[in-house]
Order: sequence, then C-alpha cells, then structure tokens
Amino acid sequence: MGEKILSGKVALVTGGSRGIGAATARRLASLGADVVITYVAQAEKAKTVVEQLRSQGVRAEGIQADQADRAQVTAMVDAVAQQFGGIDILVNSAGVFRPGELTDAGRDEQVAINVTGVADTTYRAVRHMREGGRIVNLSSGLASKTFAAGMSDYAATKAAVTAYTRGWAQDFAARGINVNVIECGIIDTDMAMSKDSEGGRFMLQAVIPMHRYADADEVAGVVAFLAGPDAAYITGSTVRVDGGALA
Repeated sequence: MGEKILSGKVALVTGGSRGIGAATARRLASLGADVVITYVAQAEKAKTVVEQLRSQGVRAEGIQADQADRAQVTAMVDAVAQQFGGIDILVNSAGVFRPGELTDAGRDEQVAINVTGVADTTYRAVRHMREGGRIVNLSSGLASKTFAAGMSDYAATKAAVTAYTRGWAQDFAARGINVNVIECGIIDTDMAMSKDSEGGRFMLQAVIPMHRYADADEVAGVVAFLAGPDAAYITGSTVRVDGGALA
C-alpha cells in the first residue's frame, strides 16, 4: 500500500485505547486517516494513543463511550460525525472475553458488548457514512471452532459478528459500503491467555502451526488493507489471522 492512501478519510475505531484497537488506530493514522478512538475506563492509555496519532499529522480524538450503553453509543457517533463531518471507516474492535464458568451475568455482558454494542455502533455509523465506506469487524476463530471448555458464550457472540458481517454486506452494498470481518487467533495482548499457562502451551504446541501468538500490528495491517482502495471489490468476506490454527 502506498503512502497516505487514506488521506481525507475519517476512521472510528472502537476500543482503541489498547491492543488491536490501538494498533489499528496507529496504522490508519500512518496512512493519513483522521482517527477517533473510543474507550471505557482506560483514559490515560487513550490519551497516549491520541497523542501518538496526532504526532503523525492527523486529527485525532478519544471519546469515552460504553458500547453496552445505547445512549452513549448514539451520542459518541453523533459527536464524531459533527466534529469530523462524517465517517468513512468503522472498525468494530471493542469487545470483552469472559472465559470460565458459564453464568447469566457473563453471557449478558458479552452479548451486550460484543453483539448488541457492535450492531448499535454500526447502525448509527452508517447513517453518517459516505459512499465508499468501509466497515471492518473484529471476530475470533472461536466463531468457527471452540478449542476448550468455558468459551461457549464468547464463541457465540463472535459467530454472531461474523454472521452480521455477511448480512451487512448485502444490506449496505447499494450504498457502496463494504463490510468484512477478521477472525483472529490468539493475539499477543492483555486479553490473551499466558503463553506459560497450560492453555497457552497447548495452543502454541498443538493448535497453532506457526507456534506463536500474533502481534497486534499484524492484525492492524489486515484492517488497513480492507479499509484501503485495494479492497474495493471485497465485501462479505472472512479473513483469518490465526497462524494456521483453522487451516
């Protein structure tokens, strides 16, 4: 991809204060996009990311918004559209992972943020999205295969995101908006299981042919491709970044 291929574009990256979201925000800014990130409790981390984005010569803001709260999502999206004049790229990166004992509370939280929150953000963002817009959803390989006990609710939420992606590709095609999903394997962020844990060792030795976790920047690069001009004819597609775990 050439330099500044996203110049003049406005990108909204949910969950952009850390992990894949932060890496994605930095990558989009490096390509010339103005970027808004959302966060819930990581105000200092969000501030640091925003400063990093601005240092690349683009406009950048951080907005506190809980994706499980529809009113906050609505206010956040409207604020982005008003301040930046519209939205060209939406990256649905915010999410929670609550493995372990299956409980009503854990399921409700994951559904509220990973499914309903993603849909609420998307439906509001497309109201302000210009022709040629791009939506990139972050999902998980667990949408296709669950590797261990205690992940059922999370896996179901990510399967819903993948299903939504296929449907939204149909729904928004007439408006020239492309929608794709990345099903991630284990990414080396604070959400990942420890490499030294029993589960981590099992994944590295028996499940992931490349025998390593992915770096967040490796996912960000795929997001940037899907948001850029070279992906103009790609929509409704699932891209796996999992080191061959589901090969």
